[in-house]
Amino acid sequence: MLSYIIRRLLVAIPTILLLIIACFFLMHFAPGGPFTSERPPPPAVLANLEARYGLDQPLWKQLWDYVTNIVLHFDFGPSFKFKDRDVNDIIAQGFPISLTYGFLSFLAASSVGIVLGCVAAIRHNTWIDYFTVSLGIAAQALPNFIMGPILILTFTLWLGLLPGGGWNGGQWQYLVMPVIALSTSYMGSISRITRSSMLEVLNSNFIRTARAKGLPARTIIWRHALKPTMMPVMSYLGPVFVYVLTGSVFVDIYFSTGGLGQAFVGSALSRDYSVLLGVTILYGVLTVVVNLLTDLAYAWLDPKIRY
Repeated sequence: MLSYIIRRLLVAIPTILLLIIACFFLMHFAPGGPFTSERPPPPAVLANLEARYGLDQPLWKQLWDYVTNIVLHFDFGPSFKFKDRDVNDIIAQGFPISLTYGFLSFLAASSVGIVLGCVAAIRHNTWIDYFTVSLGIAAQALPNFIMGPILILTFTLWLGLLPGGGWNGGQWQYLVMPVIALSTSYMGSISRITRSSMLEVLNSNFIRTARAKGLPARTIIWRHALKPTMMPVMSYLGPVFVYVLTGSVFVDIYFSTGGLGQAFVGSALSRDYSVLLGVTILYGVLTVVVNLLTDLAYAWLDPKIRY
């Protein structure tokens, strides 16, 4: 297992480095600049600004300084639009908010989806199965950018039960609608994958053998069927965790939570390339790390993967 972890790390580290370099060049090759707007500053002022932020240096020198600061100090540099603030401060302010309701959304989607999928497979071709499949299809048809306005219209404007936006220290009233909007579509996908996997496992020869030996149905499900059922589900849960964090961009906009998604959109509109680049790299690194953890969990479930 240790050698497998080392091999995966040797692949993950160059991948993150290539990601940083690719994001850097894509950002600098984009038209415009952080100080060029509808009314650009005079050439002398623009030259002073570029010298202040090191944008007058050759591109290879900018790349070297940027990568060195990230690798050695985990420093994404200063913001081009917010005075006396750097990218690390902006990420430190918004990322805990996005991580809080993103993690809750992941727990809700995975737990509810796995339970619904297992129940549907166990009660195959019954009304429970049909209801669960229909619920999963309906959930997949309502992504978060559609669920957000629907929830606000229903629970805020019509019923007046929940606040329509804000964070207020993460109180539960402000978490309900963002979590529902962010987890609904993924819950439907997880339930369908779990159902298909469970049906395949329940029709396997070793399950027939366990039934022939007279084992109780509960024992067959929990001790023999659940672990192999979770293998394809586990490979999907890793990307889902990243999706709920990157999908929080729409949730931050609709519910004004103050999360990292608002900083991401705001930096794109204001051409604050340092913030945009830092958030993009952060999401990319999270994707690589979560996929690495998913591979390790998959190898733990199936020892054959290690070889």
